[in-house]
Amino acid sequence: MSNSNQSYEPPKVWQWNPDSGGKFANINRPTSGATVEKDLPRGEHSLQLYSLATPNGVKTTILLEELIETGERSAEYDAWPINILEGDQFSSGFVSINPNSKIPALVDYSIDDGLSIFESGAILLYLAEKFNLFLPTDISQRSNCMSWLFWQMGSAPFLGGGFGHFYAYAPEKYEYPINRYTLEVKRQLDVLDKQLAKTEFIAGDQYTIADMAIWPWYGALVLNKVYEAAEFLQVNDYKNLVRWTEQIASRPAVKRGQLVNKTWGNEEEQLPERHSPNDFKSKKL
Repeated sequence: MSNSNQSYEPPKVWQWNPDSGGKFANINRPTSGATVEKDLPRGEHSLQLYSLATPNGVKTTILLEELIETGERSAEYDAWPINILEGDQFSSGFVSINPNSKIPALVDYSIDDGLSIFESGAILLYLAEKFNLFLPTDISQRSNCMSWLFWQMGSAPFLGGGFGHFYAYAPEKYEYPINRYTLEVKRQLDVLDKQLAKTEFIAGDQYTIADMAIWPWYGALVLNKVYEAAEFLQVNDYKNLVRWTEQIASRPAVKRGQLVNKTWGNEEEQLPERHSPNDFKSKKL
């Protein structure tokens, strides 16, 4: 880590340099829309998921697997990988269901000619309301759940695009941005730890979509599955967060959900496509 930052004077008018940006330079660009004509595949189920097993993608697959775990047969789904490093998110098919070109995106073909939902929080809320599960019906409890759901939406970019980028992915490491985002991430960890000192789950005594939204980011951080920064951030100091992380990690649906659309790591922990519960039989759970 550098002790000082190289001075940078912003130009009067910014110009895009396609060669800058580190690991993700080949897919980052300042414009939206499709770059290639390509249709999306479609399976036999009403619910079609197009995603990747990043934290945002895992939120949705955990919920779908939890719904199936309850016996909801109509929550069966087909999951198709979107390779974001190869630019699959800029295909015409994907852009047609998510103009923002980010995973995950879901299409529900039980609604009209197919209802598209994008943004992970919107998908969680849609599915929880559709099946009337994992979202409290009591107005006070529901409001609390929604507050924590949207806490994750607002907080995780500081963890991912902020801390994760500058600590793990930036082509050069500088002290100021790493310290700036480390400060914020540790504050967020403290927020969660203090909340979990009072409640079993994030939003109270019920396991909800708030847990499913937060765990793939912050639970993965505690388990050292993102950025390899657990020691750097001293995550074991957050005892209540560690307890909750391990509790959620032990759930069968969570174990399955983490494998769906995973295309890296040990082969027994990958499931690039998911079409039925039988797909997990040869996998390490």
